[in-house]
Amino acid sequence: MTRIFAATAASIVLLASPALAIVAEIDLDGDGAYSLTEVQTAMPDLTADSFTVMDANGDGLLDADEVAAAIEAGLMPDPAG
Repeated sequence: MTRIFAATAASIVLLASPALAIVAEIDLDGDGAYSLTEVQTAMPDLTADSFTVMDANGDGLLDADEVAAAIEAGLMPDPAG
């Protein structure tokens, strides 16, 4: 149940931003988390170093909490504009 909620929350956060709407569509494995390659498809200028900063738990993926924190820190586009 928690995993489903996390995946849904990630999709909501990512779909809220036009720049990241594509990311939800390129979640190739459907795990609700986003790899550097997946995020760079929507944000081609994103560097590996920037991704590493956003990947707070160091697992190589961004989850909903990490995306929200990145948006709040100004590292990703704010869905509120």
